[in-house]
Amino acid sequence: MSGVFANIVWSEIGQACLDTLAMLGGSLVLTILLGLPLGVLLFLTGPGQIWATKLGNGVVALLVNLLRSVPFIILLIVMIPLTVLLVGTSLGVVGAIPPLVVGAAPFFARLVETALREVDRNTIEAVQAMGATTRDLIFRALLPEAMPGIVAGATVTAVALVSFTAMAGVVGAGGLGDLAIRFGYQRFQTDVMVVTVVLLLLLVQLIQYAGDRLVLRVSRR
Repeated sequence: MSGVFANIVWSEIGQACLDTLAMLGGSLVLTILLGLPLGVLLFLTGPGQIWATKLGNGVVALLVNLLRSVPFIILLIVMIPLTVLLVGTSLGVVGAIPPLVVGAAPFFARLVETALREVDRNTIEAVQAMGATTRDLIFRALLPEAMPGIVAGATVTAVALVSFTAMAGVVGAGGLGDLAIRFGYQRFQTDVMVVTVVLLLLLVQLIQYAGDRLVLRVSRR
């Protein structure tokens, strides 16, 4: 067994797992904090909604589409000066979080907008007919009704972030992707590559399972 995993240093694998989880957790929280209001704004400024404005919706949609269209590996490199300005370094877990958030927040915002569009129009009109304010409409009708779709969107975003963290290893972000590139690819250590890929697959499965369970739970309320 030791011959099969001759190149594996389990302490490094453990640290890489912790780094990947730190990148995933930090970036997912910030992605939701930025992407959720951005998705609500996209919905409310869309055609037929209470803040409908062609110019405003067009500007926000253009910004979201531009950020989504940039390949993440290019975004990592382009954002290095801004990342250093924001957090003082472009390396390690801290240096990876800004590009992860910028890459994932527009994606999550579109998923939120899609979930809000699924809310029954009659529900929205009934709440407005009762004299609800915009704040009431958002927090007492739109978000609760769209919660299963938003949770499902957060799950999809978390899975996408796992692949982003692996790519971030190219610029020295640390984590399982960094180990896979430095040892598995550059030094041809197949055992390291296999272990890191298996761990990434397990992480994705756990996220998807937890997300599906959470969607079922909020759907039954």
